[in-house]
Amino acid sequence: MAAIVQADELVFEVHDNYQKQTYRSRAYIATSTGKLLLNIPIKHSKDGTRLRYVDVQTDDSFPWQSQHWKSLETAYRTSPFFEFYEDELKPLFTSEAPLLMSHNFEVFDLLCELLGLEIAYTKSTEYFREPSQNDLRHMANVKNEISVALTAYTQVFGSNHSFLPNLSILDLLFNEGPNAVDYLQAQRLNLG
Repeated sequence: MAAIVQADELVFEVHDNYQKQTYRSRAYIATSTGKLLLNIPIKHSKDGTRLRYVDVQTDDSFPWQSQHWKSLETAYRTSPFFEFYEDELKPLFTSEAPLLMSHNFEVFDLLCELLGLEIAYTKSTEYFREPSQNDLRHMANVKNEISVALTAYTQVFGSNHSFLPNLSILDLLFNEGPNAVDYLQAQRLNLG
């Protein structure tokens, strides 16, 4: 999210094939025992063919939304800003979310609104293996997590373990509230 806030131009890739184990379907939050994975289950193609990201459907045979919301409440109920944002965020976990990409853009737009950010972005019109501009698509891959020395901020369970970096933006939002944008802008990123 710091890279997004600091970007001059933002283009989201929407025409590539869906890849497993990316931040498109998962996020990590801080709990009393450390990091907890929140994963959105998806429906895989029955014949094993690759799906385009735009076509990926969430699998609602498992109550992932209510489970994610309960995990967030348990982890952040005592954080300084959970109650401030919960009414706006809860509908993301109670309304239908049949398509992963649509859900992700709904989440992104709401987070920008809550952070007070006016981020203009576009969506790709076709897939380019080698785009001509700064390409940060690799940042969505969990396995290729880049090492960035993020400044520590106070986390709810900070007394149970050391600072946990690279968590969901919700961790920063619930712990820092309106200061979250200043934090994101202040991070020194070397992504080039």
